[in-house]
Amino acid sequence: MSSLRFLAPALLALAFSAPSAASAQSFSDSQRGEIEQIVKHYLLAHPEILEEVSAELSKRQAAAEALKHEAAVTENANAIFNSPRGVTLGNKNGDVTFVEFFDYNCGYCKRAMLDMLELMKSDPKLKVVLKEFPVLGQSSVEAAQVAVAARMQDPTGKKYLDFHQKLLGSRGQADKARALAAAKEAGFDMARIEKDMTSAEVRATLEENFKLAESMGMNGTPSYVIGKQVVVGAVGLENLKEKINTARCGKASC
Repeated sequence: MSSLRFLAPALLALAFSAPSAASAQSFSDSQRGEIEQIVKHYLLAHPEILEEVSAELSKRQAAAEALKHEAAVTENANAIFNSPRGVTLGNKNGDVTFVEFFDYNCGYCKRAMLDMLELMKSDPKLKVVLKEFPVLGQSSVEAAQVAVAARMQDPTGKKYLDFHQKLLGSRGQADKARALAAAKEAGFDMARIEKDMTSAEVRATLEENFKLAESMGMNGTPSYVIGKQVVVGAVGLENLKEKINTARCGKASC
């Protein structure tokens, strides 16, 4: 049985490898049947190997996905990190840029906002960019249109952040009416908001954000770009700090 344990993995690899013209003639039908039985008995005796194979497959898939994300970030870096259509907060000359794609009706985004605020407070070297990504229906699109219109009259981002917290932190569904109320409370020029929210600039902003998200395989909110890393989902404050540190110094703790 001990010899079978060493022999079976080799036979398994051989049996399932892509055969060449020569190797295809190496075994008779009866020999192939014997090999299949050896492999079957080995896997039944050692089912844990399937877990190892699954883990290795997941590892390779994650590595391939990371490379794909990195390539997409590199290709679209200027639009992701420096587009005038994003809202820039924190240290505008920061050494790491933290980009968040969000939807005002995303429950996870409400909690993620607290993470973002804490990161801005605790990390003076962090540049934060917010991008509206309204994927949860027409009401989300309406709220995003108001948000972009608010950005258009607030280059500093300070009033926008106030608006952002009021709307994203409120209860109930975010829509045009709630977004306008939040903008009014934050002190925006409401006549200009009403005019700008249907402008070509608002449409171009949302189109740009959707195009970027698609290029990086983002299908939900919140989603982040941190350095060359794409992070999908509300992963929590500590995980975000580790991603920022990885972008900053190449490891989870600087």
